Amino acid sequence: MQPDELSDEKHGGEDFDSSQRSRLVKHGLERAPHRWQLRATGLDDAAIDQPFVAVAHTFGEVSPCSQSLLPQIQAAKLGVEVGGGTAREFSTISVSDVLAQQHDGMRYSLMSREVIADSVEVVVRAQGYDALVGIGACDKTLPGLLMAMVRLNVPSLLLHGGQMLVGWHKGEQVNPLRMFEGVGKVHAGEMTAQELEQMGTDIVTTSGACPGQFSSGTAGSIAEVLGFTPLGSTSIPAAFSVRQAVARRASEQLMRNVKSGGGPLPRDLVTRKGLENAVAVVAATGGSTNASLHLPAIAHEAGIAFGLRDMQEILRRTPTLASLMPGGPHVPYDLHRIGGVPVVLKALLKGGYLHGDVPTLDGRTLEEALQDVADPDGTIVRSHLQPFRESGGLVVLTGNLAPDGAIIKIAGLTKLSIEGPARVFESEDDALAAVKQLAYDEGDVLVVRNEGPHGGPGMREMLSVTSAIVGQGRGQSVALVTDGRFSGGTRGLCVGHVSPEASQGGPLALVKSGDRIRIDAGTGEIELLVEEAELRRRRAEWKPVERPVRLAGVTEKYVRLVGPSSRGAVTHSGAMEWPLG
Repeated sequence: MQPDELSDEKHGGEDFDSSQRSRLVKHGLERAPHRWQLRATGLDDAAIDQPFVAVAHTFGEVSPCSQSLLPQIQAAKLGVEVGGGTAREFSTISVSDVLAQQHDGMRYSLMSREVIADSVEVVVRAQGYDALVGIGACDKTLPGLLMAMVRLNVPSLLLHGGQMLVGWHKGEQVNPLRMFEGVGKVHAGEMTAQELEQMGTDIVTTSGACPGQFSSGTAGSIAEVLGFTPLGSTSIPAAFSVRQAVARRASEQLMRNVKSGGGPLPRDLVTRKGLENAVAVVAATGGSTNASLHLPAIAHEAGIAFGLRDMQEILRRTPTLASLMPGGPHVPYDLHRIGGVPVVLKALLKGGYLHGDVPTLDGRTLEEALQDVADPDGTIVRSHLQPFRESGGLVVLTGNLAPDGAIIKIAGLTKLSIEGPARVFESEDDALAAVKQLAYDEGDVLVVRNEGPHGGPGMREMLSVTSAIVGQGRGQSVALVTDGRFSGGTRGLCVGHVSPEASQGGPLALVKSGDRIRIDAGTGEIELLVEEAELRRRRAEWKPVERPVRLAGVTEKYVRLVGPSSRGAVTHSGAMEWPLG
């Protein structure tokens, strides 16, 4: 017997699965040094012969979102091992969108999505892993992990880490969003700084993501309907021990998928039907405007062109069925108590707003998986026959100010249109300074430009500005229009993601203070009421705003690569396949 045959007999004989990607690092004579390295990590030969499953997570101390993950990581690894796989844990980055607010750190939030996706891709490809479990909870961690999964197209499972419990202040439940709005109340003289600080002390409860249908909760709902995440798991609070059982069971299911041929693979889940379902659940739950960035980016990884205009009609025709913060009074734990996101999905399916023939994590169709789900309770979730609103919580706007589209969140709004004079700011910082000083009038349209993916760079979110406006009691008497983005907690007449962005010569760059702007979320229009001849004259004179500092490092690379927000602000050409070799 030849040496290489002897090695094959011990590591990859009759029982060895030749379809494993991990064979590239452990099979045959040439991989003897690799097996030495693997044994040095504590593996024995039996573990080496099993499928290698990456368990990628964002556990750390940068935020309460990421700090809640450790027990679920351990449970997921146990599920992989029980299911006959060998778990290989590694971590990636996370950025707290709360701590990054109102300073240059926010430029790195959206950038972090790309870094997360890229870093997971690098490790999984380099190590030759066979499957992937991704665990996160913050705003950009979940989309970043989903993008990596679709890019890699290996059997994948996403676990949302859960949200914190809502705290109490002066005898009432207080969502953390009130902290941001409280800043505006202090500036308006309606609250003292000491009262705001006390509120921030009183409402501390558990670790977890911010409790509401904000960016994190929206991403979890998307992952559920797409089939990456166990149905009903997103709304379970982070502190609940049942999350560990969910993580273990789901990881065991992933291993059954791996051993039965791998399906459903991420690109079996991210299809046009799946994406349309995802838009529908965002609409029905009053989800975050950030979904209009992340869904096109996830689609891009599968080679599917799916942008704002593709989302427009789905958002218009899908009713709002859930009354969740910030568009309503209820929080994810309330939704969990009545059955979670599947209750919304079943109501949508009954109304004909979902494709029921798409696959889920365990291979059943979505329609099959929803058969035994409870009906809406009528308060937190309504049936499609009695919706909270006939259309969804998000509206895509188009017009001469946003030829490629913009987005507004109307969940919770009583006023859907405004026309008024523009008050132009060249940055978020300038706008926030004016808002703090109440240096604007009711009826104004505040224009904040040069904050897009390219112009920012990094597309900062405007939660501090919008919350201050709401806190000052002007959330529906003024509008804000920007090529930047908003937090999932933003409310008010706020139009974001205006595309093309100002730094690349979009119409937003041509607006002057005093120009009248009309916004109508009912008709989906946003118009700059200036004669076309005057706009042509301004365009001929336009020059990009010079950046205050020279770019370097990750920001330099990002500016060179990033695409428009209307197509997800992605940084590569998409749809890569992984050759098995």
